[in-house]
Amino acid sequence: MTSPGLAIGKVLSLLKAEYPDVSISKIRFLEAEGLLDPERAPSGFRKYSKEDIERLRYILNAQKNNYLPLKVIRENLELIDQGIEPAAPEPLEPPKPVSHEQSVGGQHPPIRLSREELLSRTGLPEASLIELERQGIIRLRRGTSFYGWEALTLAKVAVTLAPLGIEARQLRVLKSAADREVELILLAAASYARRPEIARRATLEIAEVVVQAHAALLQVGLDHS
Repeated sequence: MTSPGLAIGKVLSLLKAEYPDVSISKIRFLEAEGLLDPERAPSGFRKYSKEDIERLRYILNAQKNNYLPLKVIRENLELIDQGIEPAAPEPLEPPKPVSHEQSVGGQHPPIRLSREELLSRTGLPEASLIELERQGIIRLRRGTSFYGWEALTLAKVAVTLAPLGIEARQLRVLKSAADREVELILLAAASYARRPEIARRATLEIAEVVVQAHAALLQVGLDHS
């Protein structure tokens, strides 16, 4: 006789200590992506078996310790379902924080990525990239046919946030905030318009200050939420 499945709240309490970032919305997202398929009781509530919990633990571990994108995790799970031990894939490095010196207009490694390379290096689903481009969040470098460091960074951000329930279209909030900050920066730098030799440097210096203010205001908001 199989043991009765657990409700999602109980599953959450079992995993929370080992995976502090796990949440009900994250588990629901993984289900929507087809990585989990718990049984449903006649009442409609999901019941998670021991196998479901172990599967969820595998997914969370692959994300936490190997930084694997969902695409690779899905492929590994399909192999496991067939009784095949997946080969250890090349893990993605976790996104590195941008330093103050490099946050805006600083020195970045020269990156020229094709569409295929961008998708391969980040594990971003093509449908998500299409949505990010539609929202104006990810763009080709101006006047080129390749993606730069900013596209790589934003694609990694989208991949990192997706398991937390933040979809590509919701990143529009960040785009809107950045657009308003750009307007503020350009307005502040307008007084240098007649001095092109320093206009670029002044714009970047103002941008750095705005970035610092943005980070500080985020912290204030989180502290008082």
